[in-house]
Amino acid sequence: MSSQKSFAGPARDGEPPPTDVHNPLSLLLAERIRANGPIPFSEFMRQALYHADYGYYSRSTPQTFQDYYTSVDVHPVFGRLLGRQIAEMWSLLGTPTPFYVVECGAGTGALAANLLDFSARELPEFYRALHYVAVERSAGRRAMHPTRLAQHISVGRAASAATIPETISAGCILSNELLDALPTHRLLACDGQLQELLVDFQADRFVDVVGPLSTPLLARYFQEQGITLPDGNQAEACLEACDWIEAAGKALQRGFVLTIDYGHEAPALYNDRHNRGTLIAYYQHAASEDVLRNPGGQDLTAHVNFTALQLWGRHAGLEPTGLTTQSQFLVALGRANEFADLYDPGQNEVDKLRARLLLKNLIHPEGLGEKFQVLIQHKGIARPRLTGLSSY
Repeated sequence: MSSQKSFAGPARDGEPPPTDVHNPLSLLLAERIRANGPIPFSEFMRQALYHADYGYYSRSTPQTFQDYYTSVDVHPVFGRLLGRQIAEMWSLLGTPTPFYVVECGAGTGALAANLLDFSARELPEFYRALHYVAVERSAGRRAMHPTRLAQHISVGRAASAATIPETISAGCILSNELLDALPTHRLLACDGQLQELLVDFQADRFVDVVGPLSTPLLARYFQEQGITLPDGNQAEACLEACDWIEAAGKALQRGFVLTIDYGHEAPALYNDRHNRGTLIAYYQHAASEDVLRNPGGQDLTAHVNFTALQLWGRHAGLEPTGLTTQSQFLVALGRANEFADLYDPGQNEVDKLRARLLLKNLIHPEGLGEKFQVLIQHKGIARPRLTGLSSY
């Protein structure tokens, strides 16, 4: 199984999360399973990550940096270069006002703050047209937006929301490491047939059991992509990612969908290299395959299928603009001004050197640069050429 989340330092053995099956969420899930039988892993993952009271991402105090870090945490240049790319999208669409940037899975608002602060300082015309919607389903994390984005909310350039707008007249729907955390089904190929790995509760612990498909959509998912799993292989199928990209495409009238995440296109995802699937748990910067341990106490994540995003995006009118690595994307954007956006005003040489070292982690193949993919799709504009895809 391949692990693609990023560690805050050298890989090390971390303490495993406690196996406490008596935490509140474990008790709720165990009672549900006793009453109704095994549940799809997608439902287990949904509750483990998003339960309103006990889910990993529903906590008022975020734990994610204790367990892993993202590109946003490395350096503000990530948000600044995204701002450059999105401003170019605005220009290609004819500089509409308002221009919506809808960030799905905005967390505590860190990326929004970096992009908005930079745009206000360096891209004033774009900033005046901008309406940034930081979408976050966790009420605890959403509660941090009014403080973190205060100056932009006060002038009408930003807003916080629990769901995406029903209609986006012109804009960009942005997500960074969102889709890898959407609840996913787990499948097993056996004697030429797909079966589903369900979650049961036996002998005071959660366990995998094999059962029939919980929905015929799972068979369709693989059929539409022309994928046949070899016997004995496990795999994930994230139907929610398909629903998400269709909903995004339907909401967007003109513009772009920009998805940053780790994963592969289907032929590279459903192969013998990933014959046990890609699902993995994170706790205190250590990766684990024990994904059923302590629901709500550890992060769960699986690789994104970029083929599925492109196929289901077409159902809603989204056309593929390009797919590239984060490294190629950021380098293409940064070299336009020799990465001047890396530096803060008035920085001394020591701080500039530190910034350059941090940049390497965003673009280096052994850091985040080659692990993450950038998929851009467009709607209502003919064959746009984007700087971030110039190496594509």
